[in-house]
Amino acid sequence: MSLIETRHHQMFPVFDRAQIESAKRFASGPARNFAPGEVVFEAGERNAPAWLVLKGSIDVVRRDGLNRESPITSHGPGQFSGEVSQLAGAGMLASGRAGPQGCTALPFDAAHVRALMVGSADIGEILMRAFILRRVGLIEEGGVGSVLIGKPGTPELVRLEGFLGRNGYPYTVLDASDDADGRAVVERFGVLPDELPLMVCPNGTVLKRPTDAEAGVILGITPELDPEMVFDVAVVGAGPAGLAAAVYGASEGLSVLVLDQRAFGGQAGASARIENYLGFPTGISGMALAGRAFNQALKFGAEIAIPLEVARLDCRSNGHSRAPLQLELTNGNAVRARTVVVASGARYRRPPISNLSVFEGAGVSYWASPVEAKLCEGEEVALVGGGNSAGQAVVFLAPKVKRLHLVVRGEGLEASMSRYLIDRIAALPNVELHTHTEVIGLEGDEVSGLTGAVFRDRKTGATHSCSLRHLFLFIGADPNAAWLEHCVAVDDKGFVVTGADFTEGTSASRRAVLPLETSQPGVFAIGDVRAGSTKRVAAAVGEGAAVVAQIHSVLAAEP
Repeated sequence: MSLIETRHHQMFPVFDRAQIESAKRFASGPARNFAPGEVVFEAGERNAPAWLVLKGSIDVVRRDGLNRESPITSHGPGQFSGEVSQLAGAGMLASGRAGPQGCTALPFDAAHVRALMVGSADIGEILMRAFILRRVGLIEEGGVGSVLIGKPGTPELVRLEGFLGRNGYPYTVLDASDDADGRAVVERFGVLPDELPLMVCPNGTVLKRPTDAEAGVILGITPELDPEMVFDVAVVGAGPAGLAAAVYGASEGLSVLVLDQRAFGGQAGASARIENYLGFPTGISGMALAGRAFNQALKFGAEIAIPLEVARLDCRSNGHSRAPLQLELTNGNAVRARTVVVASGARYRRPPISNLSVFEGAGVSYWASPVEAKLCEGEEVALVGGGNSAGQAVVFLAPKVKRLHLVVRGEGLEASMSRYLIDRIAALPNVELHTHTEVIGLEGDEVSGLTGAVFRDRKTGATHSCSLRHLFLFIGADPNAAWLEHCVAVDDKGFVVTGADFTEGTSASRRAVLPLETSQPGVFAIGDVRAGSTKRVAAAVGEGAAVVAQIHSVLAAEP
């Protein structure tokens, strides 16, 4: 049974008279009357309010980029329209029209929806659950959001699928060669093979081979930032540490901006299952955990801008004057903030294989999401790495593939992987562990993709070739801190140093350096990018919470 069948009462709750009267206090404007069949909101529309129906009904339909429609529900008196998009004013994923008898409804824009959720705990809990379940239902049922048209498995299409999927945005994929609808669109627009994939947006816009940034803007995933705004806190990185800082900062009244160049969740967001995170004895996927934190940050009013990449932090401002810090973006824009939290995490290393770049996105992956799992289903694959992230990926992929070669450079897994993962991997019949082994070469070409890898025994030097179509790399991490060059102190591995007694140059401060503060006053570092941090999700979340108290002390000391 589908989600809408099993949890209909939670997806589409009906508020009683007392709850309606309580909600009315938070409306963003007077009630509006809609004639029968009149459009209330359209798919793709940005900043559309949620509507509380007082009389009549709103008929809601799903619509994809090819203008195909199917009914979802009909909101009657005491019901709210909307889903997670309403928390941030992002593009609508469904369309609504007044029912046969028309409709009278109260509007709630994004700010007033958030105020209602915070101001009325019981209504807020019901509404937040409904919004989240509706988004999950839209993803589960399909037939909504963008339509991607291209050749399945090609790097550009896989990239777009990963971007939309990891940001919780529904989409449908059509094969440009084998699907009749896909061929029709390609022929209608006269699209050449090198212009694929196409992205047909809910508002009808067609993009050829779009970048993640172009897709984010047109779909409303990326918010429009006010260039005059000076935020209390700018958080760079939307992984567990950055999202925790956003939740605690925004809930305590700070204006918070979160920037990430790819998706919320960071490396943790790509983890198939985290089983040692406190409070989740049955485990939780990294995507589910990150999604909850993302929605929680939106609920408290944090602004989350994805995908926007920070090019550099302008450290020319004097630490004593505490002029706003400026973050310069790769798109040429800039944002300003009174404090900055560096939560940009770490990235998996690229092994020294000469032709590695040829196969990145075409057989070589640095994470194991459902997109990659579908591509390698029933095939022989290899995974390089011995940490917990690698172990979680092995457990996730093994049931879906024919055989999985687990490649590690050391004696085994005991030194770097949790015991529960080691035991689980040992019980998987189709996983073969290769110790003292490394990958030194890749076989295949740009047309056929990856066809094999060359393994070398580090003890004997012997090499052998292994036929496979997919290689997953989880081989340690380097800090994402290049954008901080010449701005904050780092250790010999490039991780950001915090809490030290800096006394030279512009790093000098009239007060004691705070535990999570860098050599630049007002700039903090948390999570995997910080030197000496514990590389665990729970530790990152703890640092995200702890840094907010230190930010308060810095802001309180300003004139």
